[in-house]
Amino acid sequence: QVQLVESGGGLVQAGDSLRLSCAASGRTFSNYFMGWFRQAPGKEREIVAAISGSGGSTYYAGSVEGRFTISRDNAKNTVYLQMNSLKPEDTAVYYCAARLGWPGDYRNVHEYNHWGQGTQVTVSS
Repeated sequence: QVQLVESGGGLVQAGDSLRLSCAASGRTFSNYFMGWFRQAPGKEREIVAAISGSGGSTYYAGSVEGRFTISRDNAKNTVYLQMNSLKPEDTAVYYCAARLGWPGDYRNVHEYNHWGQGTQVTVSS
């Protein structure tokens, strides 16, 4: 079992940067495939980025590729999402998610069985 706690959200202006963190409990963090999702009001939860247990493989939604970077520090049981050049359309609640082992489809919310409580990111124009 793993518990996830996100932090780092806030209110910023367009063009600014934020770094989200997701701290995980447990001693087998490196066995977990991790994802960052986001959900805007009235919209479905969508994948933002994902990373393999070793950190050697990363995946991005097209809308954030080149602006966001996912990384992890397994010694600290933490996954990060560095968000640069933020846009108003990035406004959403951002969630950290985990699953043991490789997912069939990393974009599918149902592939993940551990979720954090979410952190709000608001980007003003």
